[in-house]
Amino acid sequence: MASSIALLHLSATPKTLIPKSYVCSSFPSSTLVAPRSISFPQLVKRKSKPKSNITCLSSYNNNNTTPTPATDRLISAVAYTLPFFNSLQYGRYLFFQFPKLGLLFEPLIPLLSLYRSMPYSSFVAFFALYLGVVRNPSFSHYVRFNAMQAVTLDVLLVLPLLIQRIFSPGRAGLGYKLMVWGHNGIFVFSVFCFVYSVVSSILGRTPYLPFVADAAARQL
Repeated sequence: MASSIALLHLSATPKTLIPKSYVCSSFPSSTLVAPRSISFPQLVKRKSKPKSNITCLSSYNNNNTTPTPATDRLISAVAYTLPFFNSLQYGRYLFFQFPKLGLLFEPLIPLLSLYRSMPYSSFVAFFALYLGVVRNPSFSHYVRFNAMQAVTLDVLLVLPLLIQRIFSPGRAGLGYKLMVWGHNGIFVFSVFCFVYSVVSSILGRTPYLPFVADAAARQL
């Protein structure tokens, strides 16, 4: 009897239904947020730095599989004798301090004496190498680069003499010692550049001298 009364009580309670209009009105459209689309970051390509002239020359030399002609090797090797002959004056302190060192350069004395016997030989050789080889498009790029490198090195060898004439360090004191050390360093550097450049030219390779190659490549 009690269970039947409970069932009648439940069936008598009206079911409360929420109207659809109330649901829609209770949540205004402004509060409804659309799902955000996921945006992936775009990959930005970095601009590659322009290759330097030395890099371009080295890549050109590596990609060029054809052997360098013998005439180009000979002209390139001879071009480096210009700065070498003009740098021998910086070695007089080393020759005075180490007399046996001069024996290594005795085979070059006949060529050096012939070079010095000509009036204005240094200027003639400089302009002949610059105008006749560097600015001559009939020569290959290999020959022109080596000639320009030799000309640039020859110009740099003149700067210490100009500095010496301006300051005139004298024959004693700290200034004189600095001048002797500077001359010895320049002579050793020039001999190293000469040997390295001549050997590289004979082998058909492109020598890249420090402080010189980049400046020479800009002029071509």
